[in-house]
Parts: sequence; C-alpha cells; structure tokens
Amino acid sequence: MKRFLGIAGVVAAIVIAVTLYPSTRPPYDWHLPTDFPLPVVPDDNPMSAPKVELGRWLFYDTRLSGNRTMSCATCHLQALAFTDGKPSSIGSTGVAHPRSSMSLINVAYASRLTWANPLLSRLEDQALTPLLGDHPIEMGMAGREADIGALLESVEHYRGLAKAAFPRDKNPYSLLNAVRAIAAFVRSIVSYNAPYDRYMAGDASALSASAEKGMELFFSERLECFHCHGGFNFTDSTTHATSVVEQVGFHNNGLYNLGGSGAYPQDNTGLFDMTGKVRDMGRFKAPSLRNSARTAPYMHDGSIATLNEVLTHYARGGRLIEEGARAGDGRLSPFKSEFITGFELSNEERASLIDFLTALTDEAALSDERWTDPFAK
Repeated sequence: MKRFLGIAGVVAAIVIAVTLYPSTRPPYDWHLPTDFPLPVVPDDNPMSAPKVELGRWLFYDTRLSGNRTMSCATCHLQALAFTDGKPSSIGSTGVAHPRSSMSLINVAYASRLTWANPLLSRLEDQALTPLLGDHPIEMGMAGREADIGALLESVEHYRGLAKAAFPRDKNPYSLLNAVRAIAAFVRSIVSYNAPYDRYMAGDASALSASAEKGMELFFSERLECFHCHGGFNFTDSTTHATSVVEQVGFHNNGLYNLGGSGAYPQDNTGLFDMTGKVRDMGRFKAPSLRNSARTAPYMHDGSIATLNEVLTHYARGGRLIEEGARAGDGRLSPFKSEFITGFELSNEERASLIDFLTALTDEAALSDERWTDPFAK
C-alpha cells in the first residue's frame, strides 16, 4: 500500500495537468479484425501513431531507470509475450519483486491492472509504480522526475517525436507526456491472430483434433476453467469500448494454505494486502491465457514451472506443500474459490488441454515490428 500512497501526489498532478485533445484528430488504426472490440481509451490520452511511436522508444530506453541499467522491456520481453521468464522480476538495483511480470499483450482490455490492486484501471497511473515506486525499487526514478522531461527535450529524436505526439502542448517535454506515450504504446499491443482465433473465424484446419478436444474440455462444466478465464481475452477481468458491464475478478486458487489457516506468504497476500479483509486472503487476478504457452513460470509468484504442472494443481483442487515454511494443503483452504474443486484427467485429455492452450499463442504478435526494440535496428 505504501508505494501507491507515495506516488499519489504525482497521480494528482497528472490529473490536474491533463489537456484534452479535440476529437478531430485522425482515428488510430488498431489493425483489428472487424469482429474484435475496440479497447477503452481514456479521453485525456487519445491514441495516435506518433504518440505510440514515442512510447515505443521510451519503453525500450534504459535511461528511464535511475542507474540506466534497465528499461520497461527488461521485464517485458516481446518474444515471451511481454513477460520476462522469471519467477519474480528483478529491479534496477537488484531487488527482487515479490511477483512475476504480467503479460502486456491485450492489457488494453484489462479492467484491472497488476496482480492484486483493485484500484488500478488506467495504464497511465500504473506506469508510475515501476518508474517511481520504492517498495520495491524497480526503475528507481523517484526524485528524478525532471530527468524524464529533460531526456525528451535534450535528445533530438525525442524532441521531434514529442512535438508530433503532443502538438498542442507548448512544452511537450514532461513526465506526464512520457507516461502518456508509454501507456499508449502498451495499449497498442493487441493479439487476435492465434490458431484459436482463426478457428473461430471459420478456418476448421487451424486447430488440431487434439486441440479441439482440449477446447471442449476447457469450456466444460467438468473442468470449469472458463469461469475465471472466459471471454475473448480468456480472463474475467475484461473491458472494452462497448462493454455494458465491466468485469472484475480476483480469486484464491488454493495455491497456499499456511498452517491450515488459509494464509498466504506474508509478502504475497493478494487483495488482503490492500483491503485488510480476511476474505481477500490469497485473491489474485486471473491473468489472460492468451499466449500463456510463452509466459512460464506461472502464478503470481512464478511458483509453478510448466503448463502441465498447472493442470496438476487444478486437477487436485489446490496445491499440497508437504514440508517447509510454506507447508499446507491448498485444497483445504477456507478461502479457496468455489470453482477450484478438482477433477480427473486422463493423459490424453491432459495433452489435449495443453494443445488447446498452445493454440492461444499468436506468433505474429510475438515478432510484430510495431512493438520491437527500435534501438536494435
């Protein structure tokens, strides 16, 4: 909670400083299929190609960390669906974060951001935490906010991009505009061309027979996966521009049950950390399963290594840790979701489920030049 309070003043300043742009700007081309919904875009940060391009450069720029050792992309690698492949992310000063980096693909459709903060719904606000937060330190720019504006103004390339991205601002070189641009870039990272999508669009050959069987299992009441990972984005924390009802879901999936009390490790208690309500112990957001074959290790703390082990966890109805400081039977947790009941799974069915989850991988999104590192060219 402390780090969010620590940047509250900056958030307030950004809200006060907002300048609304006229609706006459050319519409942004998302390159989405006609049947795919448009993401929600805040009125105070409309999308534009120049803004997204500025955000792309900033996203990959190590000068946005206090010691110039890491960029946003350090913890969000495109080839790994914008995760980092680690159980928990490591900040610029070497401090480990208690949670793993979440995928940024289709985060434009997320109704809530990060693993367990019910208050964060805007990428513009969320970006301040890694930049300025100090518990733990990630980018380490707290107290150096002016350096970000100075970077935009002092580098010729950035001066041109900032002017194009914010043409109505007399002085476009600010932390506010850097955060707006990064948020716009991240919002632009959309995935809609996995084999599953092609199958749903009418290409019967896009899924193997095994993956089709896995899809049937996934959406069955027997396994109940779809209750937390349903909808076009395979998560129940989803919104879009034409949503009638905003969906928000946080769940305890029986990963821990320390001492039989239902407790989770002290540095990772989920919503409980924010609300202090015991019923929120161990409740985390169900992440999108799109591209999940590339986002191992799994769970909020990266404590499950493979998709096969994930299925073992859910088939059991909660994880059993037999010894050590985290010993406990998650199946018996008093706070576990009603949807985590366990099920039997044959080896053939298990393989089919993994084939289906793999069919949610959009290979084009993992190499699309719109989101690659511009410094590497």
